[in-house]
Amino acid sequence: MKVVQVLPALDGGGVEKGTLEIAKGLVESGHQSIVLSAGGRMTAQLEAEGSQHITWDLGKKSPLTFRHVWALRRWLKREKPDILHLRSRMPAWVCWFAWRGLPESARPRLVTTVHGLYSVSRYSEIMCRGERVIAVSNTVRNYIHENYPQTDKGRVRLVYRGIDPDDFPLDYSPTEDWISRWYQTYPQLKGKRVLTLPGRLTRLKGHHDFIDLIKKLRDAGQEVQGLIVGGEDPKRKAYAQEIRERIAQEGLGDSLHLTGARPDIREIFAVSDLVLSLSNKPESFGRTVVEALSMGVPVIGYDHGGVGEVLAQLYPQGRVPLGDPESLYRAVIESLGSAQSPLTNDRFLLREMVTQTLDCYQELLQ
Repeated sequence: MKVVQVLPALDGGGVEKGTLEIAKGLVESGHQSIVLSAGGRMTAQLEAEGSQHITWDLGKKSPLTFRHVWALRRWLKREKPDILHLRSRMPAWVCWFAWRGLPESARPRLVTTVHGLYSVSRYSEIMCRGERVIAVSNTVRNYIHENYPQTDKGRVRLVYRGIDPDDFPLDYSPTEDWISRWYQTYPQLKGKRVLTLPGRLTRLKGHHDFIDLIKKLRDAGQEVQGLIVGGEDPKRKAYAQEIRERIAQEGLGDSLHLTGARPDIREIFAVSDLVLSLSNKPESFGRTVVEALSMGVPVIGYDHGGVGEVLAQLYPQGRVPLGDPESLYRAVIESLGSAQSPLTNDRFLLREMVTQTLDCYQELLQ
């Protein structure tokens, strides 16, 4: 097969990571992989793993972006890919117009992936126009059926996101060198129970709920330390400052630490007693939840969206009602006092994601 995946850029993120994982899976299975994007820091890895990258900026939300339709149509006619896989709304519109303008016999088969719970609109509806529409969770599949009922259910395929268990192995232990450097940076964590909230500093990630939880635990005499692991959003610097001020106001400066963006999330999970997922809006999946649970680290999270789905299958006692501080507190206390580990992750696996996606391609070609 010759497969073209299209997305705005390759600067990092869940969509980008999934694109690289499918690209690598295609190459390893003997297929030809091409990615169209504006480029970015992940381009070198993509090319090193055997895919071809073509720099084409189709992601700008501007009428001018549609000027690429005719050149893209000529390119598709020349390259003759078997599959055109669209992963983002603006590039999807450009590619769809280019694709529709080809004679039916000359069109590649069209696949779309609905990665997120987008605002419901005609603009977002483009992601349901594939001949196969991949939903990354049951939450997303239900979102499609409820909001775009015109989408033929027979075209929708559930393909969960997945991780490589070798990247997040069960009972992983960081190196002594890493542990030494970690405790030099955060000596307050030694001998304490560590609760970690991963995610960028954006309002929907539930940082205020986490601060409330740490305060309540400390007031109850619990020897806990909290970590907020994630970078600042350049567009939301005021929110990051709001979080810092709130921590200071609550007198939690010695108990709650903002690490910023870190490349060593696996090691941080390994030294955590508990990971939290407190997004106040449902997420389409919940990759960090799967990563932590695969390592045997319990996760407590709000029972909605993809996070609720993952917890239901791997750590059901970790589910708490959205925005219920009492239930959250009780679940954390119970988990910290329990020796019960998460179930083995045999559902959300990278190899399954790659196999099912390639099967989806083959199904169309047959």
